[in-house]
Amino acid sequence: MKRFITLLCLCVAIVVSASAQEKKGYQFTDGKVVKGTSVKNQFRSGTCWCFSALSFLENEIIRAGGEEMDLSEMWIVRNIYFEKAVKYVRLHGHLNMAVGGAFHDVTKGIEKYGIVPQEVYEGLNYGTDKPVFGEIDAILKAYVEAVIQNKNKKLTTAWKDGLNAILDTYFGKMPEKFTYKGKEYTPHSFAESLPIKMSDYVFVTSYTHHPFYEQYIVEVPDNWMWEKAYNVPLDELMQIVDNALANNYSVGWAADVSEKGFHRTKAIGIIPEDNIESMSGTEAERWGRLSAQERAKELYSFDKPVKEKKITQQMRQEAFDNYENTDDHGMVIEGTATDQLGNPFFKVKNSWDVRPPYEGYYYFSRPYVEYKTMEIMVNKNAIPKAIRKKLAL
Repeated sequence: MKRFITLLCLCVAIVVSASAQEKKGYQFTDGKVVKGTSVKNQFRSGTCWCFSALSFLENEIIRAGGEEMDLSEMWIVRNIYFEKAVKYVRLHGHLNMAVGGAFHDVTKGIEKYGIVPQEVYEGLNYGTDKPVFGEIDAILKAYVEAVIQNKNKKLTTAWKDGLNAILDTYFGKMPEKFTYKGKEYTPHSFAESLPIKMSDYVFVTSYTHHPFYEQYIVEVPDNWMWEKAYNVPLDELMQIVDNALANNYSVGWAADVSEKGFHRTKAIGIIPEDNIESMSGTEAERWGRLSAQERAKELYSFDKPVKEKKITQQMRQEAFDNYENTDDHGMVIEGTATDQLGNPFFKVKNSWDVRPPYEGYYYFSRPYVEYKTMEIMVNKNAIPKAIRKKLAL
């Protein structure tokens, strides 16, 4: 009997231990989540700007009463690569001729070139079933550099044709007409058939080196098109995000993901409080006794929710000025959530394929979004009326 009781206690201990292990870490409960399209996979291409912006627009189509659809990312990428290369040559190479881009590349691209469904233009004409851009990017850069060298002392009339030939070879020739669900379209007529207008979408940021409530060109390398964003105080930027989600609008989110508080495999982004001056009592005493390595391990273990920093406008500005906040990645904020302690988070759709632990979604704390947001893309009608009035929208 004694042996039986011992074994029983051991089994109970194992079950309790396993249960505790399962609950270790962050536990999220979703709040308001807008209806969106599926998670996509940009794979080995630096085209998050396009995947996120088109995913945002696909959500907008659903919100506006349209049908769920998958729009072609590579249609936009192919055309924007052409535009960027032309500008790069025009500026004698003094432009960011790299894979990055911005949300407005997509809206401007649709206005100029239209759009097509994914099934019409996959843009994978080079032997892979997913985007792989190492060779494409290297060849395009080498080509425009050769043009800029201008060894003939005058640009030839053929260089743009050559550029288009490279793009057609890798992405495929662009159809002038196509049939979708039994109806014939051109890329422009298909864009016009959608229940959304590109003129409804605006870009908003929050920095103090320009006046609030005015537009300015956000000074980041990926803004090669030199498009402008509206500038608002941090609290109003967050009001826009909150109001959008509350009214079934998603938010395009251009953010920095270089923080140690961003964990790729655990799909979490946080900004832990690491300043002992903000602590008091036994918490401050305990923290003061820890080594730098012990502090880092505790802050970034993600084993349990931690206290996070209170973000200020000044912190954002200093991080931007010191290159700590950079235009790393584009995603889509689709909802709200809370952790097991009730701390606020945002549910964000990424473009790194459907993967665990949240099927391709990521959770970012409110302080993370306040601190690391570079710019948002939003329907102007999702902006609170008082802020819209200040922006003269």
